[in-house]
Amino acid sequence: MTLVSLESLTFGLGHLARAAEALGERLVLLTRDRSYYTYELDRLPADALDVVETDTFDVDGLTELLRRTPGLRGLISSTDTWTLVGAELAARLGLPGPDPAVLRLTRDKAAVRNRLYDAGLTRGRAVEATGHREGKTLLDEVGLPAVLKDTAGTGSQNVWLVRDVPEMEAALNEAEERELRGRLFAEPYFSGPVYSGETLTWAGRTRLLGVSSRLMSPEPHFREEITAFPVAFPEDRRALLERWLGEVLAAVGYTDRFAHVEFVLTTGGPEIVEINPRIGGALVGVGMCRALGVNVYEAMAEAALGRRPRLMDADPPGGPAVAFVLGYPAAPGVLTGVSGLDRLADLPGSPAWYPVASVGAPVEHITDSRGYAGIVCAEGETAELATHHAVAAANTLRVLTEPFPPPGTTGRGASGG
Repeated sequence: MTLVSLESLTFGLGHLARAAEALGERLVLLTRDRSYYTYELDRLPADALDVVETDTFDVDGLTELLRRTPGLRGLISSTDTWTLVGAELAARLGLPGPDPAVLRLTRDKAAVRNRLYDAGLTRGRAVEATGHREGKTLLDEVGLPAVLKDTAGTGSQNVWLVRDVPEMEAALNEAEERELRGRLFAEPYFSGPVYSGETLTWAGRTRLLGVSSRLMSPEPHFREEITAFPVAFPEDRRALLERWLGEVLAAVGYTDRFAHVEFVLTTGGPEIVEINPRIGGALVGVGMCRALGVNVYEAMAEAALGRRPRLMDADPPGGPAVAFVLGYPAAPGVLTGVSGLDRLADLPGSPAWYPVASVGAPVEHITDSRGYAGIVCAEGETAELATHHAVAAANTLRVLTEPFPPPGTTGRGASGG
């Protein structure tokens, strides 16, 4: 029997392969470029899964390929980029999966904001920026401070903090030069610490598996820098968050599978940032496996097969808390390496470096998550201690770049990370 993954997040493929095997399924990875998964594939036995290179945006071609796949029983699509492709394929092939209309809604941040506003779950509405000739007109509807962003953005890309009319005018002008995945819109900016609720939902009931911290760069950028799991909320506050997250997911019609829900804890309570209908990216999923003491990817595989995930009812044994720091270079350029890796073995928390980009890769943006070259991950008895260990380890490393070659010259070749 076969379980297919339409692409995957950068890390966690090994856990997913082991989960499929534990359920008696053969995992097949469909990918445009297998080199993207080099780190994971190099650490797996050669026969752990099948890798098929194909155009993963060609829905018709994928449909025919999957129809020829022997014993196909489920499809996993765990990335923002391929969410809607996966939904279309599951619908065409009659495979278990969330309602495609719900997934389309979650990929539209403005529509989600307004759905939650109508349900009384947020204090602010989204306002489409298209057609507004002046920043002041937009701010009259949204208020200050505000955020201007892409309805289908990912990785903190194309997000602008707006604190006055000139900043809105500048952001609108800059947005005109960007290639957006969706539409431009504005919403209120809610101040406070940022977190992510890591949830699992089945048949409309949501379980909060834990909360990840999300430490960001200073304003005005929203670069993700440090994450830790699980944050130790008092039990009463944790229960309130679990109930609120369940209401948020129910309001958008999300009834099954993992979700990674970003929110801000304001003085007026939690405020939604966005809903991601998938397990968390970077090392969130891997960290959950360590901290909970179970392979949470088994729940992902079970849901893809249409089964109630056992994790919905299990009492995980627990393990060490996990924190990770994204490693950015000091300046854009061509990646030449990472110094200090030899020092990690002497530091507490068993820190390890997880590479994302290869030597020779261009690093053009360092104000959002496109710019990190790898991740330093460490453990601790609590998320706080794990964070201290991860930051101490990250402080010993330097992500190195050299300037891009002048235009018209032949420089070092670049490869994807």
